[in-house]
Amino acid sequence: MRTKKFLSKLEHDQIVGAIRAAESKTSGEVRVYIQRGKLKADPLAAAQKKFQRLDMHKTSERNAVLIFVAPRAHKFAVVGDKAIHEKCGEEFWQRVVDAMLHCFRRDKFTEGIGGAITVVGDLLAQYFPRDRHNRNELPDEIIED
Repeated sequence: MRTKKFLSKLEHDQIVGAIRAAESKTSGEVRVYIQRGKLKADPLAAAQKKFQRLDMHKTSERNAVLIFVAPRAHKFAVVGDKAIHEKCGEEFWQRVVDAMLHCFRRDKFTEGIGGAITVVGDLLAQYFPRDRHNRNELPDEIIED
């Protein structure tokens, strides 16, 4: 699917709202990245590289999560930093990806991304609850690059 068509089907405000709602319960950070153009690498490897380039590994508690979507390649991945990955393991990320895939196959892109944000946010809140000293370390807007 062309990236422009994919983006036209996304409800950006709903996704940003989901990010803000998730982050209101946790010290963790959630970001959504939409890859424009072709994806030449494995989506997980590309997501891990983008995670580093976005400095998501520099959060104070190492508990950031990136939802990476490459619509033109029909690929996506979810990557969590060290601290959150140690808590949930690979099976959790696979369940998130499977749920997103189920929605994406029905052209429910906002539902797929929003649902992933909610599930990730709930997990982050369980292990990294928000306290009065937490601050928003990363922007909440969708990144389109």
